[in-house]
Amino acid sequence: MRAIRFPRLLPGRFRTDTRGAAALEFALILPGMLALYIGGIEVSSAVMVDHKVTHATSVLADLVTQADGSISNVEMANILDAVTTVISPYPENEFAIVVSGVRVDDEGVARVVWSDARNATALPVASAVSLPTGLDQPDTFLVVAEVSYDFHAGVGAFIIGTIELSDQFYLRPRYNTQICRPTC
Repeated sequence: MRAIRFPRLLPGRFRTDTRGAAALEFALILPGMLALYIGGIEVSSAVMVDHKVTHATSVLADLVTQADGSISNVEMANILDAVTTVISPYPENEFAIVVSGVRVDDEGVARVVWSDARNATALPVASAVSLPTGLDQPDTFLVVAEVSYDFHAGVGAFIIGTIELSDQFYLRPRYNTQICRPTC
């Protein structure tokens, strides 16, 4: 039995005509190029939001540690407003912001003295907190700032889903040994 080749089935003029080759190559390459383009946009957007999260966390911790001994409710509201300004143009109600004053006792146990939050739940007062190694020095006070955001990719959401972007900063007060809030 003799093998039949596809080009032999075509009439003579179609076997030698190459005018549609570029269109065919373009049709084959286009999906890959679009995927790279859209993927690049999604990745750069995620990197930008991650940068905003880190910057907002840094600003939050920095503003709180500049307090001269205590922070009133109005001052804390202003600090949280300043942090939401750093987050713009992204929707501020999608960012979870928590700042806490943590006291480490003589035995090295860290407990929350006060905590404030926006779009999140504040840490319970007197709850134990685990600190990174080296920060749990006895008889010290730390400000713990946390910001998180659930990134939803636009076009590629069905592929990668939601990515949680978060950051934490641990700073000591600048001018006093402790920062008080109306609750402490």
